[in-house]
Amino acid sequence: MNAYDRLAARFARIATLGEASSVLNWDAATMMPRGGAPARGDQLAVLAGISHSLLTAPVVGDDLAAAEAEGESDMWRAANLRLMRHAHTRATAMPSELVEAQARANSACEKVWREARRQSDFVMVRPHLEHVVRLMREAAAALSPALGLAPYDALMDGHQRGMRSADVAAVFAEYETFLGWALPQAEERQARKPQPRRPEHPFPIAIQEALCHRLAERLGLDFAHARLDRSAHPFTGGTPSDVRITSRYVETDFTQAVLALVHETGHALYERGLPERWARQPVGEAAGMATHESQSLIVEMQACRSDAFLGWLGPELHTAFGGDPAPYRPDNLARLWRRVERGFIRVDADEMTYPAHVILRFRLEQALVAGALTVADLPGAWNDGFRALLGMSPPDDARGCLQDIHWYDGAFGYFPSYTLGAMAAAQLMAAARREVADLDPGLGRGDLSPLLAWLRAKVHGQGSLLEFNALLGEATGKPLDPTDFQVHLTARYLN
Repeated sequence: MNAYDRLAARFARIATLGEASSVLNWDAATMMPRGGAPARGDQLAVLAGISHSLLTAPVVGDDLAAAEAEGESDMWRAANLRLMRHAHTRATAMPSELVEAQARANSACEKVWREARRQSDFVMVRPHLEHVVRLMREAAAALSPALGLAPYDALMDGHQRGMRSADVAAVFAEYETFLGWALPQAEERQARKPQPRRPEHPFPIAIQEALCHRLAERLGLDFAHARLDRSAHPFTGGTPSDVRITSRYVETDFTQAVLALVHETGHALYERGLPERWARQPVGEAAGMATHESQSLIVEMQACRSDAFLGWLGPELHTAFGGDPAPYRPDNLARLWRRVERGFIRVDADEMTYPAHVILRFRLEQALVAGALTVADLPGAWNDGFRALLGMSPPDDARGCLQDIHWYDGAFGYFPSYTLGAMAAAQLMAAARREVADLDPGLGRGDLSPLLAWLRAKVHGQGSLLEFNALLGEATGKPLDPTDFQVHLTARYLN
């Protein structure tokens, strides 16, 4: 084998170890007994250490230099080589003992966080989070000079290549201005409309789960390569050929389950649509978390909450649950699921106020990385920031700084991806509507295949060939433009 082929073989082994870790993480969230947590932390740490060793071995640097000297005329192989170099640069900047220490600390903190959130007791998890933050700062300090990026940007680069905090801050500031006048207008307009009627419960969990399975299939998910399970926090994991999605169910409200299901199915469809030819190679992976979030939100927010799709979905829900058909009418479902309401919980937020939750986290984690905010002061800073953005103060930490898993699992620089993804989803949907004649009629039949075919060509099948803005540019004719998101929100909530 030549240098490039040796690298491709090595990166395939690294990707396979990553797949094993992903399945172990899925199991930890869905099936594993609580007593298995310490051993699972060790397992994940060892796999992370092996992967890091494979990636940082001296021969990798030699092969990269040789392959780069030979050059690649094929754009996919050339992009793959660039991504290998990028991964190697990140990995060699990180001492192996720091990689394993982070894996252990993140796993331990996340387990304590679950109980701390249940008890709304930040003090319980604070020392664990302080340890996670210390290690995160070490990692940022190590990555920063190697990548030529500011420490926070170096962390963000691990989730979405090509985006910088200065760019994100500008986009977020523009949105904060929009929200300042749009939110009161949306609330006032909404108050003039009839209150939505909630379908009568109970909604048996077995019926909800069967409905969610059918709905995922209807959206295009092939269960020969996927599973649907339960977890406290819905997520997508597994591998492109073995996608694991989860939802959560309560008998008093099927909304959580259905909307989580369509969101996670959007993620799963992206994974299933990645280019098989480049499986287990960097260029065959998803193009970052903002891109991933755009694919979940184009399915959930843009497609499945549209008037056309609700017209199909309402009768399906009524068939499943029975009772009075009036609450399942599309106009009532729209008032239920497209309701603007200030609230404390990010995952329950409407699409207009949701970015405020992300803006808060973006600012706080920047301060944590920079050392301008201590972990001990996090609850107070959270409450002050939330009041400034949405005019409310969380009544307890469970509805404040304890609500998300991300920081307690070591994910810093991740939160911007949520709102960047929402903006990209609106931009992609606007382009798809211009180019796909049968898109909305298809949604009215409960058929996403016209939209999915467009996404397969424009996004899924591109893997990581292009960075975020370049991918949007090829698909829509321009890089990220928050105007499309504001136009979408104005049409849905202000007109």
